[in-house]
Amino acid sequence: MKRYYKTIRRPVRRPGAEQFTLLMLLSFAASVALTRLFLELTGYPQLGGGELHIAHMLWGGLLLFAAALLPLVFANRWVYLLGALLAGVGIGLFIDEVGKFITHNNDYFYPAAAPIIYAFFLICVLLYLQLNRPPARDARAELYSVLELMEEILDHDLEASERAEIETRLRFVIAQKDRPEMANLGQALLDYLTQDDIYVAPSTPDYIDKLTARLRLFEERHLKRERFRSLLVLGIGILGLVSIANSLRLFISYILGGASAITAGDIGQTLTYWFFQLQVMQGLVGVMLVIGAFYLFTGREWQGVRFSYFALLVYLTIVNLMLFYYNQFSTMIAAVFQFALLLGVLYYRQRYVENPEIENQPSL
Repeated sequence: MKRYYKTIRRPVRRPGAEQFTLLMLLSFAASVALTRLFLELTGYPQLGGGELHIAHMLWGGLLLFAAALLPLVFANRWVYLLGALLAGVGIGLFIDEVGKFITHNNDYFYPAAAPIIYAFFLICVLLYLQLNRPPARDARAELYSVLELMEEILDHDLEASERAEIETRLRFVIAQKDRPEMANLGQALLDYLTQDDIYVAPSTPDYIDKLTARLRLFEERHLKRERFRSLLVLGIGILGLVSIANSLRLFISYILGGASAITAGDIGQTLTYWFFQLQVMQGLVGVMLVIGAFYLFTGREWQGVRFSYFALLVYLTIVNLMLFYYNQFSTMIAAVFQFALLLGVLYYRQRYVENPEIENQPSL
């Protein structure tokens, strides 16, 4: 009896997708920040004359077109790296002018533009976090990865670690007895890969590997557990106190001087209701940060990490959305500091709190 096979169209995640997405995120954030900084320093110059105005959104669209065209034309793996970089810069240049296209008068400085850009960036971060999780393994997905990784053989760039990774994936495919056709293909590829005439390039660490090694060496020498915890306590505590003080300052200014005492930079043209909502939320998050810092300082690390993580998450996802409306892109520096603290809390939890076998190391 003739066998019929249905075409499988279920998507398969590309090897290194999380790295390409991270590069896109970083180039996206950098392009928006550098564009705003450049325009501020140069007095917002305009390209063109008379009726023409060449907005940088057009350059962003051109870069996005190049990022989309490259993987359609070229099959090399380096295309994805370049495409991620071009896509990030293109998105940043494009979305930076969103204020012009949501207002009747093409207002580049429309207050809601900054929160929109920040919210879109948060969505991209959420996508990256999802991609950073290990995917479910199956024979089809593993073969997709193997066939792409074997492109290194064609470029004479196959390193020993990459060869070992391909072998591991192929052995997984071969072990799947329910897919004999894929197991046979996996066995044939493994037989080819283990031949002696396969050229294996010498291992040369790239700049990411070198940077990672330097950071680990720095941590071993200068960032023992107690010192790391002290830095977290200091950063989280200062952020919490500043948040509480700023919230109280604006409340007192409003009560003593009335609505006119609040400058346009503080409330813009939004309703007073949302101004109070922001101050209440910022004050509450500040209190949570202080509690988290206190717990960490007194050695109750689980409680400290939980309070700090939740407070920083609320700060980055909710409070900053409103702050970007009022303070515009000046909030960016604070957001970078908060994100660095969040990464520090996550790393401390993973390395020390969730690993009880790591002993407390004495401070330097």
